[in-house]
Amino acid sequence: MAWVSLFLAGLFEVVWAFTMKQSHGLTRLVPSVITLVTMFASFGLLAYSMRMLPLGTAYTIWTGIGAVGSFAVGILVLGEHVSAMRLFAAALIFSGIVLMKVSTPS
Repeated sequence: MAWVSLFLAGLFEVVWAFTMKQSHGLTRLVPSVITLVTMFASFGLLAYSMRMLPLGTAYTIWTGIGAVGSFAVGILVLGEHVSAMRLFAAALIFSGIVLMKVSTPS
């Protein structure tokens, strides 16, 4: 259950990052509220998963999911610049997430 919670926490991190961008500096009400609610959910699920997972593993995977997920949303939804170097950087982050997961005892 800790891994599922951690994965969901990472997805909520992607949502709050996206809605924070849409809030224009927390000046638009609906995206700002969604940002705050999903931040709370993300932190709560991260905290829950840290009860069973090592700090370094949980935090690294949480931030990695958020980083790669936000990168993908930026490209796919917001039309942000994509280049081979940026894709390679995202692939390195993703590989770090996978290595952290497989190196941590269940």
